[in-house]
Amino acid sequence: MSNSSRRQFIHNALAAGTAAVAAPAFVRELRADSPNESLQVAVIGCNGRGQSHMSGLNKRHGCKVTRICDCDENVGAKAVDHIKRSGVECTYVKDMRELFDDQAVDIVTIATPNHWHALAAIWAMQAGKDVYVEKPVCHNVSEGRRMVQVARKYKKICQTGTQNRSHRAHIDALDFLRDGGIGTCNLARAICYKRRGSIGPPGNYDPPEGLDYDLWQGPASERPITRRRFHYDWHWQYHWGNGDMGNQAPHQIDLCRWALDVHSLSENVISYGGRLGYEDAGDVANTQVAIHNFDGGKKTLIIEVRGLKSENYRGANWFGYCLHGSDGYIVMNSYSGGKAYTKDGQVVKQFSGGGDHYGNFVQAVRSRNHEDLTADILEGHLSAGLAHTATISYLLGEETPVAKIEDVIGQVQSRDDEMDTLERCVGHLKKNDVDLKKTPITLGPMLTMDPAKEVFTNHDAANKLLTREYRKPFVVPGENEV
Repeated sequence: MSNSSRRQFIHNALAAGTAAVAAPAFVRELRADSPNESLQVAVIGCNGRGQSHMSGLNKRHGCKVTRICDCDENVGAKAVDHIKRSGVECTYVKDMRELFDDQAVDIVTIATPNHWHALAAIWAMQAGKDVYVEKPVCHNVSEGRRMVQVARKYKKICQTGTQNRSHRAHIDALDFLRDGGIGTCNLARAICYKRRGSIGPPGNYDPPEGLDYDLWQGPASERPITRRRFHYDWHWQYHWGNGDMGNQAPHQIDLCRWALDVHSLSENVISYGGRLGYEDAGDVANTQVAIHNFDGGKKTLIIEVRGLKSENYRGANWFGYCLHGSDGYIVMNSYSGGKAYTKDGQVVKQFSGGGDHYGNFVQAVRSRNHEDLTADILEGHLSAGLAHTATISYLLGEETPVAKIEDVIGQVQSRDDEMDTLERCVGHLKKNDVDLKKTPITLGPMLTMDPAKEVFTNHDAANKLLTREYRKPFVVPGENEV
């Protein structure tokens, strides 16, 4: 992301104010919370993860997908046809607000672009529906906390799509950790080395035929389409998405946070990186490192995101995390497997096995107990929030020579691990022929936070980036409006 693009993004955010608006007209009194034997499901957003929602819930766990919602009529029609071929009657709705007043719908699942996650979930829960929402559960930190508030106020079940919390391999690995299998662990490293190419030059493009662009934009302020591929590539523009720091990394962040046994946002965070190796219509960082500290600096989470071609880290690549213990370490390098090692690299334990995250969700829907969830909305908010606060540091940063970054990291961090991370990041960029004199790394400020209040204590501009400006009538309620 260039300095000019970053300055424009920050200018827009700093000028934002969260407008108050009354609850949508369709919000009604809650229906009885005793689900029928057969639960009717509405899926909102039918590309990508939405297809997983359909296959995971339709004709499984006593559920049927009976409503499909997508503001792209062609995408919605394909999804309806897919469901009907399974023998289940299904109807299409373009505007999600029509779904929420449908008394027959018990469950809403959300696989929209990130900027819609929070408001869709909030409206659904206000209307009496239980919700399954993809990660990151929100586009910014404030939205995540509002989702938790709404879920508790309306006593709704809200599951986060970090499905690894339901997978046997990770459950067993963390049990091994807690039993002292690698000694004391105060450092966890989230690895997201996922190759991402250029999305093409910026331009002026039309929305796909059959798509309602006003509905698609929803809560985000109106912007022209500047990317060549409309669907999916919104991930690489901050106005809609969160880059891989908020797309893929929340899976790893969530598991690292679980391993470290931390249940809040961090006390401080610093981040560095950039959109390096090519220039295109994207503005998110394709290379980013974040360092979070908890418990007075006793516990550290390092997040490494790489979008250029990269070697593995101890066997972890597109998905992985490493738990560094006093007597060894654990590397999980897939959704369903990993190993524990001694300090000198000898394998001492293997972990394997998947799970049924959708089944866990439906179990909680039937029990009416959010504590039955393996990934309650609170967990989703905290794990997404760590990605968002890292990005806030990055967005507030300036292009900085490597020697200066080394100096800053050396002063604010006491572990050798942080310097090793920086050295490996710089070496990785050089292997990809990135000239760091022509396109320097951006170093963000060290931000300190009050984790209980979820506000920064040393940077007013950073606090402005905890939320965004909303476009009426698609307004996420404020703290005192839920």
